Amino acid sequence: MHQRKARRLLIVTMGVATLIFLFAWLGRVFNPLYSSINLNLNDLFKTSNQSDSITDRISFGTKSLTPWQINPYKQEGINLMKSGAYEQAIAAFQNARKVNLSDPETLIYLNNARIGNAKAYTIAAVVPLVNSSQIGLEMLRGVAQIQEEINGNGGINGMPLKVVIAHDDNQGKVAQSVAQELVKNREILGVVGHGISDTTLAAASVYQNAELVAISPISSAVQLSGFGGYIFRTMPSDRFTARALSNYMLTQLKKEKVILFYNSASVYSKSLKDEFKNALFYAGKGKILNEIDLARPDFNAKASVDRGIKKGGEVIVLLPSSDVSDRALQVVHINRRRLNLLAGDGFYGEKTLEIGGEYAAGIVIAIPGDIIGKKGKIFQNNGVKIWGGNVNWRTALAYDATQALIAAIGKSPTRQGVQRSLSAPDFVVSGATGDVSFRSTGDREAPVQLVIVTPKAAGKPENSYQFTPLN
Repeated sequence: MHQRKARRLLIVTMGVATLIFLFAWLGRVFNPLYSSINLNLNDLFKTSNQSDSITDRISFGTKSLTPWQINPYKQEGINLMKSGAYEQAIAAFQNARKVNLSDPETLIYLNNARIGNAKAYTIAAVVPLVNSSQIGLEMLRGVAQIQEEINGNGGINGMPLKVVIAHDDNQGKVAQSVAQELVKNREILGVVGHGISDTTLAAASVYQNAELVAISPISSAVQLSGFGGYIFRTMPSDRFTARALSNYMLTQLKKEKVILFYNSASVYSKSLKDEFKNALFYAGKGKILNEIDLARPDFNAKASVDRGIKKGGEVIVLLPSSDVSDRALQVVHINRRRLNLLAGDGFYGEKTLEIGGEYAAGIVIAIPGDIIGKKGKIFQNNGVKIWGGNVNWRTALAYDATQALIAAIGKSPTRQGVQRSLSAPDFVVSGATGDVSFRSTGDREAPVQLVIVTPKAAGKPENSYQFTPLN
């Protein structure tokens, strides 16, 4: 009797797992670009004591790092890449793109297959593809888009661009190990990555010591400024984001009393919090009534908001990292639009619009560049053609980082030559959000864009919201 029950339990468990797999796969296939659910099958089936080698996290096209996006054509292309049958692999990846147009891994593998064994310049793209997979895919779209464009126009001085993809799970130790593996490959002339400030800082010393340029598209922590001559970024420092938010609060809202939410376990979140406090200090105005840690085990959104309002709070400032964004969204719902809401770039995404809904209306968010203003329209239009849907600032900044590497490789195709080119005072290249140039600290000269959540035009679905530029 006991064995019969155990068999029944095993059958039920396997059935549930199969249904989860099918629903997840179908969701990704039929709504791949717009899904705000950060579901990854690795999270469902990977146990905490399961280990994988670092080389399993790196691929030119012989393995998929996004298994939840696999389809028969893509798998066929990967198998053909393994055997060196590049012409057949091209056809398979082209068919795979028809099934899922928004998959950047497929487009990168397609372009790598077109190169085959021919000589090429090589770069690496390191992104999070287990934790924060949506962010990782947004970054990869930027890399894939410029690879498609540059190779379609004859390459870099006649030489095509090959891209190796790697993922680090947004974990510092893994990021270090991935970096150590990449620097061993002398063909790699530069790295686009990593995904967050924590992992970029963890890997930066590896790249610096090996004299391999790394350009981070979306790392903003002030600790990266002046880290070393081989570390750059296309994302503005938190200092500029904090100034934009504080200035809007003080001059436009004309309010000064702040309830601030952040994540004490995140370098990015702490950096932005500290810079916001500095901005208020130098402005000589504003007061933070409460600093609330979203990562605390006993975090209570309702109690935190109610306590802040009771103390006279006028503005809620949300500076979460992606791993605590759900808690930040609880704050949005609990607030019920009673206080003005300001937020950092980590809050910019479909999740805020879909889950925040009517309570998110009016949130002002600081994002880098000008992706939804006039300057970003050409890039947006090209993105729609390639991906079948809109792209965002993460895609644009990854595009800019890759574009900068391409320009530097074109001037001097060695690791040291790339660094010298990027560091030159007259280095400048046109990117998705404007010109890309770097200060001596490795920081980019770039603007910060304020956007506000507004309802879409009449005739759109109920509770449908969008990001609208403020400046």
